[in-house]
Amino acid sequence: MTKNILFIMFDQLRFDYLSCAGHPHLQTPHIDRLAGLGVRFTNCYVQSPICGASRMSFYTGRYVHSHGAAWNNFPLKVGERTLGDHLREIGMEAWLIGKTHMKADEQGMKILGLSEDGVIGARVAQCGFDVFERDDGLWPEGPDGPYDTKPSPYNDYLKSTGYKGENPWHDYANSALEGEDEIASGWLMQNAGKPANVAEEDSETAWLTSRAIDFVDSHAHGAPWLCHLSYIKPHWPYIAPSPYHDMYGPNQVTPVQRRDTELDDPHPVYAQFTKNAVGRAFARDEVRRAVIPTYMGLIKQCDDQLGRLFAHLEATGRMQDTMIVVTSDHGDYLGDHWLGEKGLFHEASVKIPLIVYDPSPEADATRGTTCDALVESIDLAATFIEAAGGEVPGHIVEGRSLLPFLQGTPPAEWRDYAISEYDYSATPMCANLGLAPRDARLFMIADGRWKFIHAEGGFRPMLFDRDADPEEFNDLGASEAHAAIIDDMYARLGDWARREAQRTTISDAQIERMRKGGRRKGILLGLYDGSEVEEELTIHIRGKVGARPDPHNV
Repeated sequence: MTKNILFIMFDQLRFDYLSCAGHPHLQTPHIDRLAGLGVRFTNCYVQSPICGASRMSFYTGRYVHSHGAAWNNFPLKVGERTLGDHLREIGMEAWLIGKTHMKADEQGMKILGLSEDGVIGARVAQCGFDVFERDDGLWPEGPDGPYDTKPSPYNDYLKSTGYKGENPWHDYANSALEGEDEIASGWLMQNAGKPANVAEEDSETAWLTSRAIDFVDSHAHGAPWLCHLSYIKPHWPYIAPSPYHDMYGPNQVTPVQRRDTELDDPHPVYAQFTKNAVGRAFARDEVRRAVIPTYMGLIKQCDDQLGRLFAHLEATGRMQDTMIVVTSDHGDYLGDHWLGEKGLFHEASVKIPLIVYDPSPEADATRGTTCDALVESIDLAATFIEAAGGEVPGHIVEGRSLLPFLQGTPPAEWRDYAISEYDYSATPMCANLGLAPRDARLFMIADGRWKFIHAEGGFRPMLFDRDADPEEFNDLGASEAHAAIIDDMYARLGDWARREAQRTTISDAQIERMRKGGRRKGILLGLYDGSEVEEELTIHIRGKVGARPDPHNV
């Protein structure tokens, strides 16, 4: 049985920006080495291509449709069971280092009298984790105040190390210098190729790695643990410390995946995303030439820091008893399909890297292999519970354990399609389309060949044939020739929507046990004179008042 679990997540790391995934220029030897020790899953989809909603699905093992935290800063409601809750029940601790994007359900906590000052309240507010070091990595300030009002441990670290000012996260770690002392902010993508004004060892990626090493050393003994090491990069602002700022150049930027025909009579929702600020920016070639080499440099730094961490695990003996997972919360369009950031369902956005190293002997047969099964991010919660020796509570956790794939015994039946959802009600695109918040929702079904997107609000669907059109350039959602495929996808969406997802307080097995009691628990409906059932079932309703026998002693 696995003793520990190291659950590593990078923010906004594309599935194809690793050398083991075939990138022609970017070398990631340490992640590649982990893939050589484990299994690389080539068809893993997130449950939502946006940070907060995706992470809440990772941490609960449940679809967005179930947990309800459908966008950034939508609170995860009190009562949703998380990884920490499941693992503690079977004797494993759950710790956080880095980012969760968790927004606490403050109103729900208030109703229940839960305070963040207590252990239980703190865990509810921190997505079920005990916090070793939480830093969500977004500390910008605007005219109306900061984006995130929580204290920043990283800013505290920078100040303690000698970086000056109120927000060294911006002034140093995410900005360069212009001249002697002018800020060249990372928010301006023209500055992407400049070196961040921070020593590499003090950058966010290196700092979180150091904290992970501190965690491993401080938890060398005691209870088994899951440590969620959640890196902030390569998420924007796109700026990297030296020497990573200029390791790659525009000549190593792979060709953009887009066509002019995508903009001919486009789906209205897709059209709005191409017109938003990030889409317009990444439609400019100079933006891609500036940003993508830096994005690659940030990934290279992430890989180098994993090499540092893995070396420490080797030296301390933890590599032999720790399951290690490397993944991402979503991808990054980087200009593909005339889009930037994430949010829609092209592969660049919704597909993620997933590498799982299982140190147990049962996994020896699959080391260094790839698996093309349709995997969802919610499968990790089930995998961790089973790896820790528990039984996956299927009435709560909607994912399925990947251990059979890791151990060379794939299940006879597996899912036929993957689901992802996106709620864009909080975005300008919703307002531009004149939609009510409840209508600004998208649902994706991907079955390996077909990728189907249903759009609420009265819009037609989107459809891509990935066999004939692997780059997803040609939207067939209005094609009468594909009406049967669309009907089949709607049937699948209906099946999925009718799943039992809200009965989380009682399992099927408990219900089956309840049925066995039947009339022996005192409810006798449908009788006329009692002759319809065994005599012992009616003994407690016969006899003289106050003198009926105790049925337990009969």
